[in-house]
Amino acid sequence: MDVLVAYDGSKPAQKAVEHAFATYPDAEIVLLRVIEAADSSTEAGISIVQEMLREREEEISAALPDEIDAITSDPDVEFRTETVVGRPAREIVSFAEEHDIDHVIIGSHGRSGLSRILLGSVAEKIVRRAPMPVTVIR
Repeated sequence: MDVLVAYDGSKPAQKAVEHAFATYPDAEIVLLRVIEAADSSTEAGISIVQEMLREREEEISAALPDEIDAITSDPDVEFRTETVVGRPAREIVSFAEEHDIDHVIIGSHGRSGLSRILLGSVAEKIVRRAPMPVTVIR
């Protein structure tokens, strides 16, 4: 079984990682970090933006194992990390489909009311779009 955990460093994402390790100890766990790209890049600055995103992706990929070590008390827990650039909900679902992921786990801030309408909900979009089971951790 392959389990994808959407990881952005937040407390809900940390809880999602803990849940994945505790619930699926024998699964291949993939921690996916999405670097959000701005939509308003101009043609002239695209190469500069791409280079900046590549550098940011390398920084995040290097730091992720240390962050996860701080979350789990088991030094033998195995996982792999992936980093993609784009819109979080879209990239998480696309990655899961392309890599035959069996289950997605995502943390949610639990916003409601006006803040949810204004900010949107990545977790809700993933639940609606993903063809595989999704667990939302609050």
